[in-house]
Amino acid sequence: MVAVKTMVEGGKATTGPPLGPALGPLGLNLGQVVKDINEKTKNFAGMQVPVTVNVIDPATKKYEIIVGVPPTSALLKKELGIEKGASKKKEKTAGNATLEQIKKVAESKKSALLSYDMKGAVLEVLGSAVSLGITVEGKDPKEIQRMIKNGEINIG
Repeated sequence: MVAVKTMVEGGKATTGPPLGPALGPLGLNLGQVVKDINEKTKNFAGMQVPVTVNVIDPATKKYEIIVGVPPTSALLKKELGIEKGASKKKEKTAGNATLEQIKKVAESKKSALLSYDMKGAVLEVLGSAVSLGITVEGKDPKEIQRMIKNGEINIG
């Protein structure tokens, strides 16, 4: 089985590089593969998405497409409608998220995180918010993390 792994913009894969040169020699219908990838990634428009194309049987041209989850930072930026994080986190914030937005990102990212439960997933997403310079409910994400760990905020 041959596997081609790459990053594509959600809903905008093309037959050009990196997919075309990697899949072309395998004899697959590139137009159909790209159409399938775009259909599966359309919900991640504007974000880079990890995609794996597994060629199961080169003789029959059977393949499967596995779509990964975009990076946590990309999901946070999309959720808040911002293009990039703060350049100087101490002086400027990139945006302010609600706890519900943080939970939403944690839910969509849960399968790819190291956490076993929602509380751990939220704590991980809050860590990404710190590095992007995003506040949560007007507070530093580290303060929200502390409040969750102390039981002052219940994540459920």
